[in-house]
Amino acid sequence: MIQLFNVVLFQPLLNLLVFLYNIVPYHDLGVAIILLTIIIKAVLYPLASQSIKSQKSLQDLQPKIEEIKKQHKDNKEGQAKALMELYKNNKVNPFSSCLPLLIQLPFLIAVYQVFQRGLNAKSLDLLYPFVANPGVLNPVSFGFLDLNKPQIALAVLTGLAQFWQTKMMITKKPPAEVKKSPGAKDEDMMAMMNKQMLYFMPVMTVFIGISLPSGLVLYWLVMTLLTVFQQELVFKKQKKAEVEVIK
Repeated sequence: MIQLFNVVLFQPLLNLLVFLYNIVPYHDLGVAIILLTIIIKAVLYPLASQSIKSQKSLQDLQPKIEEIKKQHKDNKEGQAKALMELYKNNKVNPFSSCLPLLIQLPFLIAVYQVFQRGLNAKSLDLLYPFVANPGVLNPVSFGFLDLNKPQIALAVLTGLAQFWQTKMMITKKPPAEVKKSPGAKDEDMMAMMNKQMLYFMPVMTVFIGISLPSGLVLYWLVMTLLTVFQQELVFKKQKKAEVEVIK
């Protein structure tokens, strides 16, 4: 299994990174990592879009889900039936957001392995014949950033990007005029939970980021920013589709 992982994911990504390193101006590893991230994002774009759509749909339905759970708290069978009916009426598959993420997971692990153990002379023996071996990869990027070492500033930027991404996805607190409407209490509770998650995830991102090589954190930062851009596109398409349905 490990050998298959290396052949199918680790080695191709390592070769692609070194190839990009060889062709970018001044052989800048940071630029090569950014280009690698863009390529990976492009490959996974359809899966990520499906995941974003499903997550947003489930997030929007969360107040109704909580209301159903409350109404059928002593009847698990009735609760399951009501939830399935809710998903069916809103054309939402509760598992559709998980599968794309699971498919993306091996790519994330492979990228992590590339930055953890792939940027040394021994691993460069895994290069394909048509990829020139640079002998050694200069970890200093943009003239000052050592991508082999943790960088607090880069970790903080990644945390801020994570905050931005999470904020786009959360359910907003209901306005005052609908506070007494059915399900408003559950919606308000969900908004409070989302607010906690809004700050928890960025803090965890910074905490983890300061312990990782900054090359991996740079990948994380660029991927997060690209995801923010993709979420914006997906949300605009969904909103446009909803307006067309209303018309």
